[in-house]
Amino acid sequence: MRNIYIIILSLLVSTFTFSQDKAQTFSLQEAIDFALENNRTAKNAIRDVDAAKKQKWETTATGLPQLDAKVDYQNWLEQQVSLLPAEFTGGAPGEFTEIAFGTKQSMIATVTLNQLLFDGSYLVGLQSAKVFLEISENAKIKTDLEVRKAVINAYGNALLTEEGLKILEYNKSVLQQNLDETTRIYENGLEEEESVEQLQITLTSIESAYNKTSRLKILAYQMLNITLGLDISTDVQLIDNLQSLTSQNIVLELLNTEDNIENTIDYQIAFNDKTSKELLLKLEKSRALPSLNAFLNGGYSGYSEKFTFTDSYQKWFGSSLFGVNMNIPIFSSGMRSAATQRAKINLEKAEDDLTETEQRLKFKISASKNDYQFAIEDYNNKKQNLNLSERIEKKNQIKFFEGLSTSFELRQAQTQLYSAQQEYLQAMIDVINKKAELETVLNLVD
Repeated sequence: MRNIYIIILSLLVSTFTFSQDKAQTFSLQEAIDFALENNRTAKNAIRDVDAAKKQKWETTATGLPQLDAKVDYQNWLEQQVSLLPAEFTGGAPGEFTEIAFGTKQSMIATVTLNQLLFDGSYLVGLQSAKVFLEISENAKIKTDLEVRKAVINAYGNALLTEEGLKILEYNKSVLQQNLDETTRIYENGLEEEESVEQLQITLTSIESAYNKTSRLKILAYQMLNITLGLDISTDVQLIDNLQSLTSQNIVLELLNTEDNIENTIDYQIAFNDKTSKELLLKLEKSRALPSLNAFLNGGYSGYSEKFTFTDSYQKWFGSSLFGVNMNIPIFSSGMRSAATQRAKINLEKAEDDLTETEQRLKFKISASKNDYQFAIEDYNNKKQNLNLSERIEKKNQIKFFEGLSTSFELRQAQTQLYSAQQEYLQAMIDVINKKAELETVLNLVD
């Protein structure tokens, strides 16, 4: 029976270990969705929205009934003495009698209900709380857009290192075969030593690039993990490949999208900033208005020479009071006027900032469309260049082993091919990233 328990426990431990070591797989869209929920910056943006909602209610609640209770207990260690004219108690005129009023101990319990009847700053505060919530929601949208773009960039960089390693591995294999074959020909006296050395130089360069890309791959996946909100050492596998993502991200219709500036998140943020400055100006103006408050309180008071307030025979005296108070600002030595003028200046600045933001957005959208269009054109050009470079390299390889060209010419063709390969990979990444940047500017993300 004990052996059965050990076997079961071992199976459970093995299952748990396997589940812990299992890699997380993501398509690009899955990675974006995961990051929007788990990226730490995105989560803090959600918390900011929640905090803004609480602040909005906090502001609203200041104009609702407020109920407070208070209990005061006093115990005179040495009672305060007052002086009364002695003639009040039958003494000689001109003299004073020492007397202590009240009991040594007292307890007073009161409940007060306060209600704001009118306050101009409260009305402005309600509007400001609503705008503040909108600002927080806009910041959340802005954060989501930036997180989405960061995920696309990180995902693409990870794929770039993967594809780069595959190409470099293939190049290494081909070069090693060329080197081995050329070495054999050289050893038979049919080739110059320089040809072997040229191939060795090229192979060394490829090996160095492979080692560098291998290290970059580790960093790329660590950056992706951070962007996703995962532990930096999490094992992540990517479903999409660079070629398919590039094809999916070539959407020419996007270049004809209407430039609706007012729908962009940056414009909305600037517009809300102007609105908040308008409300601050209204707030400063409202400080010149009177405020009106009402209150109602009631309580009981007890007095005793000893602590008898918990006894049933303790006598309590009730009281209640209703009142209304009005606060009327009259003169502030120019303080309110200065504050109002300062708020007006800030509003004028916000209005200019909004205009500036609108103009910058128009330029940014135009530039992003140009960059995206160029990225697509450059990708097509680099694809053609890669095909040509592959053909040239193959021709030079054949000519070299047939003795029709030199090793230097072969190395030039190989170097041209390797450069074309890297440029082609970078062109694919540029298409993906430039599309993401244009979508971010236009706020076209679903």
